[in-house]
Amino acid sequence: MGFGVAEEALWVEALTHGSTGAARDYQRLEFLGDRVLGLCVAEWLHATHQGPEGELAQRLNALVSRQTCARIARAIGLPPHLLLGKQARDDGGADSDNILGDVMEALLGAQFLVNGWEPTRTLIRSLWADAAEGAKGGAKHPKSALQEWAAGNRRRAPVYEITDRSGPDHAQRFTVRVSVHNVGEIEATANSKQDAETAAARAFMQRFG
Repeated sequence: MGFGVAEEALWVEALTHGSTGAARDYQRLEFLGDRVLGLCVAEWLHATHQGPEGELAQRLNALVSRQTCARIARAIGLPPHLLLGKQARDDGGADSDNILGDVMEALLGAQFLVNGWEPTRTLIRSLWADAAEGAKGGAKHPKSALQEWAAGNRRRAPVYEITDRSGPDHAQRFTVRVSVHNVGEIEATANSKQDAETAAARAFMQRFG
């Protein structure tokens, strides 16, 4: 995956969800990694883009969003390595944007502790290269657009919840509600949780954006 975390205990900590009941989980490392990622991306954007502060802030919000972190986590094959309690795994935790995004940041925190700033910055620029290129323009993914809209309007981050799951295992249907505090909520249904979240975000933006 490109990480240079040789200390097994730190690696395990970064992958461990609180549902396991372990003495140490990823939350402290996630706290650190979130700040490291934000500083790295802010420095990167400042060095490579000449846009005004508002434009840089929008791009920063998109690149450090939980959805982007989760997408990169999937791209490097992270889900099978998550250490989850049985209930969290049964509830789809291995494909949760929230969990994957947090663990991705925890791994960056561990990388920073072990290897320092320069190797961590190099790793982030490598892993985030495609996302950074995509953030230059063009149509945004609905979830990214909603995330940016919420941040730009000083609202809390969107919250996605599965409200219904039906059908056999090979043809399940997911209904997801997305809500933004003090703005509203909307639901959408699709054949996968990710598609339902995308459809809900698109519908939310059409109604409230």
